[in-house]
Parts: sequence; structure tokens; C-alpha cells
Amino acid sequence: MTEKASVLLVGAGGVGTIAALNLDKGGQANVTAVLRSNYNKVVSEGFHIKSIDHGEIKSWKPPQVLNTIPNHSSTTQFDYIVISTKNIPDNTPTTADLVSPAITPGKTIIVLIQNGLNIETPFFTKYPHNICLSGVSLIGSHETSPAFIEHDDPDRLIIGAFHNPNLEPGIQDAAAREFVRIYGAAGKTDCEYTDNVPFHRWQKLVYNACLNTICAVTGLDTGRIRLAGDVADTLVRPAMREIVAAAEACGILLPEGIVERMVGIDPLTIYLKPSMLDDVERGNLTEFENLLGEPLREGTSRGIAMPTATFLYHTLKAMQWRFKERKGLVTIPPKSV
Repeated sequence: MTEKASVLLVGAGGVGTIAALNLDKGGQANVTAVLRSNYNKVVSEGFHIKSIDHGEIKSWKPPQVLNTIPNHSSTTQFDYIVISTKNIPDNTPTTADLVSPAITPGKTIIVLIQNGLNIETPFFTKYPHNICLSGVSLIGSHETSPAFIEHDDPDRLIIGAFHNPNLEPGIQDAAAREFVRIYGAAGKTDCEYTDNVPFHRWQKLVYNACLNTICAVTGLDTGRIRLAGDVADTLVRPAMREIVAAAEACGILLPEGIVERMVGIDPLTIYLKPSMLDDVERGNLTEFENLLGEPLREGTSRGIAMPTATFLYHTLKAMQWRFKERKGLVTIPPKSV
């Protein structure tokens, strides 16, 4: 019998909890989950999950639950660290710094189930001899209250290797294929390998860099955006076309018709609030840098005109400063009298 992989999962919200459940139910991994706001609830009662893939599960707990990042120098050295937190590089500590205690140099495989572009760069810098995998998650799953998970759209996870120039490509690809096997072992999820990580990340950005950000700026959900006069024509479609052009400038040809598919991908009358709108309404920091800033910088550095994306980016940057001020993360001079 193959020895189980030791997996540390950081970020057990809607996406991360289903990831932990898949890994646990597959029987190929010993899962340790690091929780924050829902820690006490999970310890006392477990997760209550309503899942389109797994059915209704009450009082489920990962095999081990912690409220701090463990140190790799203790008895357990993790084979994988799966990170499904929001990625906010303009705030400290960064994700790469946060997980540092748990990473064994040259051993721990880092799996980033996070959105955005160039998210691997700080990990390559800090952990030059560790494999880093990309996880593009296509799932509808939300933590509606602490430890209550509503999973209403099937889990599909696309795994591939971010190619670390310090390591052999074949070793990294093999690691990605092995994680696909472990993650999908329970047969409850669609987990697939890709050898083209940039394609899948840019494709998802057509939605996340545009609809996600425009909903956050306007306060409208994805249904009301389409009902609000010509907003879809004057904001959404131009922004999406700019992302498609930026991807092409980077050598990534996205499917024909992707703009129209992404505009209408959410049924209008479910009135879906994308994650960034939810964060804005809660006064939380947003992932605007990796979702929009990075594709904007990649495109404009190659001569692509991106006026809509530029406006959205700087608007979100100003909003982010406001949220930071409210949280005491920036210091301003006292008001003159």
C-alpha cells in the first residue's frame, strides 16, 4: 500500500474546505488544515457541508486542525502545502512569507489554488528549489457562515506546473500529475492535468479581471451589470477584449467567442456577487493586483492599449487604500485645525 502524502492546507473557506474534503475522502493524503476565523467552530462542531459532489455532510473535520502555521522542523515535514487563501501581495505578510515555517526547502511541493497571474513569482524567489504547482479552480463554493459550506457548482480543478527554471521540467510535470491522482482519488471531482498553465490562467482572467472588478467598482452583481443599460457594452466587453489582446501579446491565443461566453456565463437571474464585490461590501482587502494589475502590466509592457483596465486598476487601487486606512494599515497625518 502506498504511503499517504502529508498535506498542509492553508485557507479553509469555500474552495479550500472542498479541497480538504476531496483529499481526505480519496484516502491518499493525511490532511492538516490551518483555520482562522472558523477555527473554534470547526473544533467544536466540525464543518457542515452541502455539496453537489459529496451530498450533505455534517460535523466533518480534517484529520488535524490547527490555528497557526506549523513548523517544518517538528516531527512532520509536509509533502505538499495547498494554499487556497486570497492573494493580496500589496499587504504584509505576503502569502509566501506566511507559509514559510511549514516549507521544507527542496522538499515541500507548493500548490497554489489561487486566482491571478504571476502568483508563482514570489515563491520562486523565496523557495528556488521547491516545485510550485498551479491550481485553477472552477467551482461554486462559499462559506455562508463560519464552518457552513454551500457547494452548488461541481468542483473542477486544473493542475499544472509553474515551470521553475532551477528545476528539471520533467520532475515538475510528474509532480503535477501525481497531485492530480491524489486529489481525484475519491472520484468526486474533475481534476485534470495541463501542460499549459498560462492558457488556463489567462482564460479565467477574462472573467476575473473584468466582471469581478467591474462588479466591485459599481456595486452591481453579474445579472444587474447586464441589465444596467449599456454598461456591458461600454465597460465589460471593452475590458474583456483588452485582456484577450494582452494574452495574445504574451503568446496565449484564447478561444474565439470567449468574450461573449464570459459576459453571459452566469445565468442572469441568479444575480451572482463575484468574490471581489463581496470583499468590497465587507470592507475587506481585494485581490486586484494579481487579478488585474499583473495582466495590465503584462499587456501594456508589450504595447497593448488597455484604457478600461487602466481605469479599473487605479480605481481599485484607491479603494484598497481606503480599506487599508479603515483597518489601520496606513498612517495619515492628523487633520489640520
